[in-house]
Amino acid sequence: MPPYSENNLPPLIARTLLFGNPERSAPQISPDGARLAFLAPRDGVMNLWVRPLSGGGGDAVPVTHEKVRPIPGFHWAENSRHLVYSQDKGGDENYHLYSVDIETGQEADLTPFENVQASLIGAEPSHPDTVLIRMNHRDPRLMDAYRVDLATAELSLIGENPGSYVAWIADHDLRVRAALANLPDGGSEVRARDNEAGEWRTLLRFDFGEQGSPIGFTPDNRGLYVSSNKDVDTQRLYILDIATGALTLLHSRDDADLSGALVHPTKHTVQAVAYNRARQEWVALDPQIEADLRALGEQAEGDFTVTSRSRDDAAWVVEYIRDDDPVAYYVYDRAARNVTFLFTARPDLEAATLAKMLPVEIPARDGLRLQSYLTLPPGVEAKQLPLVLCVHGGPWARNLWGFSATVQWLANRGYAVLEVNYRGSTGFGKAFINAGNREWAGKMHDDLVDAVEWAVQNGYADPNRVAIFGGSYGGYAALVGLTFTPELFACGVDIVGPSSLLTLMASIPPYWAPLRAQFVRRIGDPETEEEFLKSRSPLFFADRIVRPLLIAQGANDPRVKQAESDQVVEAMRRNGQEVLYLLFEDEGHGFARPENRLKFYAAAEKFLADHLGGRYEPAHPGEEAPVS
Repeated sequence: MPPYSENNLPPLIARTLLFGNPERSAPQISPDGARLAFLAPRDGVMNLWVRPLSGGGGDAVPVTHEKVRPIPGFHWAENSRHLVYSQDKGGDENYHLYSVDIETGQEADLTPFENVQASLIGAEPSHPDTVLIRMNHRDPRLMDAYRVDLATAELSLIGENPGSYVAWIADHDLRVRAALANLPDGGSEVRARDNEAGEWRTLLRFDFGEQGSPIGFTPDNRGLYVSSNKDVDTQRLYILDIATGALTLLHSRDDADLSGALVHPTKHTVQAVAYNRARQEWVALDPQIEADLRALGEQAEGDFTVTSRSRDDAAWVVEYIRDDDPVAYYVYDRAARNVTFLFTARPDLEAATLAKMLPVEIPARDGLRLQSYLTLPPGVEAKQLPLVLCVHGGPWARNLWGFSATVQWLANRGYAVLEVNYRGSTGFGKAFINAGNREWAGKMHDDLVDAVEWAVQNGYADPNRVAIFGGSYGGYAALVGLTFTPELFACGVDIVGPSSLLTLMASIPPYWAPLRAQFVRRIGDPETEEEFLKSRSPLFFADRIVRPLLIAQGANDPRVKQAESDQVVEAMRRNGQEVLYLLFEDEGHGFARPENRLKFYAAAEKFLADHLGGRYEPAHPGEEAPVS
């Protein structure tokens, strides 16, 4: 295939600028407002750094010593002295929680157990040296609640999971008094108790197909803020009275689910809510914050989110998402109502020509409206372009407007990029989610086909140069595309995608046990519907593949096991079909280490160039793909 014309395309953006480590990211202000913590490379690995809030970048010092895997996330403790962060080994998702004392440099593993997963429940200003966590140490299937003393690292069991709890909620005295329980029929319940020794009682039940969850306690600890779509289509914000079970509606929209809430750091009132259909929009509930939201919308470009606030509420850290610029962070001074620039995550990209992301609604064949995003390569006519259909994972997740390194990489190489929120995606109401029930490789795939046809009919895409590309469910969709519609796509890229729904369901992590009933009802029952699940599994149709396929897999993936990729590769090779298989021995469900990301993307862009005709940056030393 002749190479894609480079007429008027901007210069190639180096892969390292897109997929290497960001320069700095994820800043959070300490509760006392004195310091800023953020992630930045230390000897090539993302670690935690701390600096005075009022100081410059040169005042920052590293406070952690990770040598192999990047720290994926962290939180300030309420004492403004400890940082709590998570880390796993090789992508196995058995996350330990660690603390570091920024005064002494002392680090501690708060969950020093093998083969357990832990995460933070919460913290409160009234107990500054304490955090609550959840962990499956007692039973690998169940997450119990623990109290942790940060000074001593002592653990105390405060909530034993009866077998169905998937979330714990603490009140403002740091007592675990609410929980979300999943039920054997696929429904769920919000439960609460008057104190940590009290009896649990059900306050709100969600039947299968309904969604909702507790957000936090009201300021007086007598109610719960909850999101719920019970008896309505979209998730809305309510107050749930713990004594009576009565629901009081606070805010709603008919065309989009509640997507976020801004909560006062000490008063615990929900001050604003967010919705995101095409782009994020904030609505003030507290008049005292309305002027702040307006000021944030006026002083910098993009969709903003307040990521942290000082306890006195004088200073906020605000993240601005743009489509054609890297993520930018600011400090907002409430008294002056102005923002001060902190940094962008990838400053070397600021001078690059990046592509705009256009929200579009695509009609499915049965009338559903699919909120989607089209990105066109800058500098060329938007006509008869090679197109990459990027399918999001989940599938109970969604695409969002904003900067995406993968999308910008593809657009820079000369491809149009189409991202589709197919049925089953979240954010658009329960009817839209439930339209995807039992439709893996069915109507969910029809939506992707309809989106490609829309792009072709509107002149954007060359029908002979369309690729399907995705991770997790998106990887499964790529396999479905090449087996169920084998002539539609010129090639496919599957990243950690399941190939058989039978083996996928048989190998879910033990701590997903409370979710199994929902999986059965949304996907199919492997105990009673073996033939149905086979009929929706690409593995059993591998002989239909006639187009080039790249598969990338992490050997330690706990969600989609290596066997999912191995078995479809083996089937293809038995049939004499060619497949490029990349196996990363030190990764899990995706590629966290920049070395591995660069290897994958170097191989993927050469693969796409070979089969779609786009341009590519040759692999550099150290970017050799781990071909299996």
